[in-house]
Amino acid sequence: MSEAAISMRLWRVWQRNLTVYRKTWKVSFLPPLLEPIFYLAAFGAGMGRLVGEVHYAGAAVRYVDFLAPALLSVTVLYNAFFENTYNSFVRMFYQRTYDAMLATPLTLPEILLGEILWGATKALIAAALMQALLTLLGLVSYPTGLLLPLYAVIGGLAFASLGMLFTAIVPAIETFNLPIFLFITPMFLFSGTFFPLDGLPTWAQRLAQALPLTWLVQAMRGAALGRPDPHAWAGLGLLLAMALLLTPIAIRRMQRRLLP
Repeated sequence: MSEAAISMRLWRVWQRNLTVYRKTWKVSFLPPLLEPIFYLAAFGAGMGRLVGEVHYAGAAVRYVDFLAPALLSVTVLYNAFFENTYNSFVRMFYQRTYDAMLATPLTLPEILLGEILWGATKALIAAALMQALLTLLGLVSYPTGLLLPLYAVIGGLAFASLGMLFTAIVPAIETFNLPIFLFITPMFLFSGTFFPLDGLPTWAQRLAQALPLTWLVQAMRGAALGRPDPHAWAGLGLLLAMALLLTPIAIRRMQRRLLP
């Protein structure tokens, strides 16, 4: 079976996950709304009083305005990555949902693509909820803020494909602790989320620029502040390339794991 064995049936996988989500939406609805409140209260209101303003793109910016779009980017990362790691692994290994799907005309590439598209959709939903709240708080500038959902989809596809790759290779669900500790946590801390990158040593700036979350943070921060980053589309292009590269690799690794 090859990656070419793909049809529009993949949207049935997406539809299945949407149906489940609609039954648990009350639980899924709260974290994207409450999480930014906690972060903004702790870092925006607390640290913001100490920091005051930071210099970004040649201008002084309130710390809370600097922080808010980064939290939006982290929301995209977490929702896409964790949907296609823990949740996909549970569907594959414990619930045997993939086995049931493979007993239908669905192919494994269709299943995995449907899962990745759902991961990106879930990231978009969470980002849209959070953007609505940030807008009410006056932390998103328009009309450039209208680009944020598009950026969320692109970032969601990239991080969903990354999560699916880890799902294809980890031996047990507990092993997800390794990529989270070695990759996700460093991105969360050092991708320009909490402080400007130009304050870091040159080697640290170069390392941060190689992190995928940095590309999304720069794009979303520019849009939210009304000061689009001229390099944003290059970073978004790299995120799309990341999704296009990792998706077929994840499919091949999953084929080795699940198909005789």
